[in-house]
Amino acid sequence: MPVCVLIPTYNTGSLLRSTVLDVLSVHADVIVIVDGSDDGSDHVLRELEEADIYPKLRVLRRPVNGGKGRAIYDGAQLALQEGYTHALAFDSDGQHPAEDIRGYVAESSSSPQAMILGDPVYDESVPRVRYNGHKIANFWTDVVTLWAGVGDCLFGMRLYPLKDLVAVMDGTLWAKGYDFDPEVVIRLAWRGVPIVNLPTPVRYLDSDEGGVSHFHYWRDNVILTWMYFRLLIGGILRSPMLIWQKFGGAATRVVTET
Repeated sequence: MPVCVLIPTYNTGSLLRSTVLDVLSVHADVIVIVDGSDDGSDHVLRELEEADIYPKLRVLRRPVNGGKGRAIYDGAQLALQEGYTHALAFDSDGQHPAEDIRGYVAESSSSPQAMILGDPVYDESVPRVRYNGHKIANFWTDVVTLWAGVGDCLFGMRLYPLKDLVAVMDGTLWAKGYDFDPEVVIRLAWRGVPIVNLPTPVRYLDSDEGGVSHFHYWRDNVILTWMYFRLLIGGILRSPMLIWQKFGGAATRVVTET
């Protein structure tokens, strides 16, 4: 089952090189989507391309920053064209453990029709505002999906069946920016894609460690509030189908091993 790793990046600075090399050390098939970066971090990718050490590394460059959803969408389309059936989204900010990629690929091999969602295992580095934000977003995700079983809707490390991902992205004008992670999971759940929740350690890096965050509290919470308002209406309209899926259709599985 051909799986590639999609790494969207925007002004990630020095973390980009280490993140990409960490991923390449455990998985050769990688597509990096440079989403209009202007901090010079892109030059490290040119070095890796020119070194010709990683023949399955692809770099897709977007001239203007369009948001995570647009970057993942462009990467997913390229992955489909190159014959991949599944893609693992992996943030470029150093939060995710690259060695866990093997576990995601193994879970997807066992459940190829499912989306494998990272369920974050936090340490002391998590900012309280981000922790609480995940709890609130997860509650509303449960509401609009009628408790379909999404463990965490905001965690960026997850593995998608590519055809389903592209189909839901083709079907909406939204989910292109900060709303991408929760909205696409909700729409995949509405589509009846099975869910596997995979506990995954996460570490938030501070500025001394090179940590970069593009999260803006007020702007991004307005985006999420509008998203849930839209999707609540959609969930009400879909409620008969969602009830059938819950009791007779798509299954949810939680993997307890970390």
